[in-house]
Amino acid sequence: MDDQPRIGVYICECGVNIGATVDVAQVVQFAAGLPNVVVARPHRYTCSESGQEMIKQDIRTLDLNRVVVASCSPRMHEGTFQAAVAEAGLNPYCFEMANIREHVSWVVKDPAQATAKAQRLVNAAVARVAWHEPLAARREGVTPVALVVGGGIAGIQAALTIAEAGFPVALVERSPSIGGHMAQLDKTFPTLDCST
Repeated sequence: MDDQPRIGVYICECGVNIGATVDVAQVVQFAAGLPNVVVARPHRYTCSESGQEMIKQDIRTLDLNRVVVASCSPRMHEGTFQAAVAEAGLNPYCFEMANIREHVSWVVKDPAQATAKAQRLVNAAVARVAWHEPLAARREGVTPVALVVGGGIAGIQAALTIAEAGFPVALVERSPSIGGHMAQLDKTFPTLDCST
């Protein structure tokens, strides 16, 4: 990877979800002036096929080595964009997302404040992605054994559930007896049974 970051920034309007509150053109203009940003572009729906194609084309033609997308929740589309940058030959971990839908346009009603907050989030994402390094996915073996720390009611129940699923389990408690606070009670509601 080149030492000098070459960052592409893509600001999504998300239809009216973002565009109705955030001045996307102003955020794009702001992003274009940030250090190491080679290109900044708006798109109505960045997660769409045409939006992803725009990002892939820019990676190839502008020699981008990092990408920032400011749009919706990473939970919703981070995988989508990581796959798109990977298809263009960029390591998917050289990608950063700024959530300007849930964290900005859905919660900030004043357009000037929303735009300023979106700019701050884009600034942070650009600063962060500049430090990203390529990572390689790998598989690691797993030992199918569980350790449950705490012999209270929750710990006992967790250990029993894991054991019933067929896995070896060890229950560790720091006091000489199990049961936690529950074992200190005389009777329990609603049956008034002995807690132990």
